Amino acid sequence: MELRQITGAGLEAWYRDELTEAFPQNERKPLEDIQILINQGRYEVWGLFDGETLLGYATLWMEPADKRCILLDYLGVTAARRNGGIGRRIVAMLAERLAGKSLLLIEAERPVAGDDPAENALRQRRLAFYQRCGFVPAYDMATCGMRFTTFLPYLPEEIAPVMAAHRAIYGPARTDVKVPLGPGENPPGPPAWMEKEI
Repeated sequence: MELRQITGAGLEAWYRDELTEAFPQNERKPLEDIQILINQGRYEVWGLFDGETLLGYATLWMEPADKRCILLDYLGVTAARRNGGIGRRIVAMLAERLAGKSLLLIEAERPVAGDDPAENALRQRRLAFYQRCGFVPAYDMATCGMRFTTFLPYLPEEIAPVMAAHRAIYGPARTDVKVPLGPGENPPGPPAWMEKEI
């Protein structure tokens, strides 16, 4: 198995066949926005391949001027290979690839009081998944109108620079993002691409 970047025509196929299948519309960046970020050197799409067969994928979002923190934006496994350890393997490979160079940041959505129990159970499973991957919860943040816990591979001595680098990845135009989000604070929203549709 090999972790390699998905580029060119493969990018459109990945978006259409994988990201669209796995993530609801309100959680998907438009492909055009992803391509703009790629062209700016701020985004990479990685696939875990067995030969030419895609097993799973991860996208990385970064601030090119300061790559000490890189955000895992999407993590997915192809439908036929879910629940087989592929996602955990991708996280481990990325963390190993970035070790000593950049800190891998992972956001996982928190359960929402009064929300659909099945959706909350899925959120809880994601939180537990990243802990099983060896990541530790560091602080909460908000994006897309939701509260997320940020996981890190370890807790650094100084967390403020990590939070500042995390916020910088999104850029100043993203008014739906707050890093950190305090215990009593409500997340701002909606995300920028949803504002375009209103």
